[in-house]
Amino acid sequence: MELNRRSFCALPVSRRIVIAYWLIPAEPPHRFFQDLINDLARRYDAPVFEPHVTIYVGADSTDAVGTTLSKAARDCEPIVLQALEVSHSDEFIKTLFVEFGLNSKLRQLNQVIRSATQNSSDYQLNPHLSLLYKTISIQDRHLLTHSIDVPFPEVTFDSLKAVRCVPPTQSRADVEAWRVVAEKPLGSIGA
Repeated sequence: MELNRRSFCALPVSRRIVIAYWLIPAEPPHRFFQDLINDLARRYDAPVFEPHVTIYVGADSTDAVGTTLSKAARDCEPIVLQALEVSHSDEFIKTLFVEFGLNSKLRQLNQVIRSATQNSSDYQLNPHLSLLYKTISIQDRHLLTHSIDVPFPEVTFDSLKAVRCVPPTQSRADVEAWRVVAEKPLGSIGA
């Protein structure tokens, strides 16, 4: 019992639960990205996760998630994003990623979700699809960016997911704690 209390007390107070809204790629890009993520996770002993582009992160309002996704899915058809390049950073959640061009449909979807959640998150839309979450050397990150060829100049995204998480994501345990709480195909009608 004492160990559990210490573990609980060691959690940072600032780590609150949020809902991340993800745009999910359609097939065949979904399978390509998932296979790549799985391969990199195996090679680098890193967490496995679903390919996604985060379009908004806001307060955990679980009661409103279904309504938010339904409104966003109803108001938006599948979105096509231009794949720009594979890049890297020293930020855990952007170790290795594919950058996408920002377009008006994506901005509109971000606004619909932002409005529907009715919270004032300072989330900045920067469309990218992460391929690896792991702290690795800049040399390894650089080599990886040049070894990956994304065979799709454009990627269609056809569904939304709402994922409960605790920011900031800084470890494998954080990634493995993510939970999908709702999902909807884009262009769907109804609750």
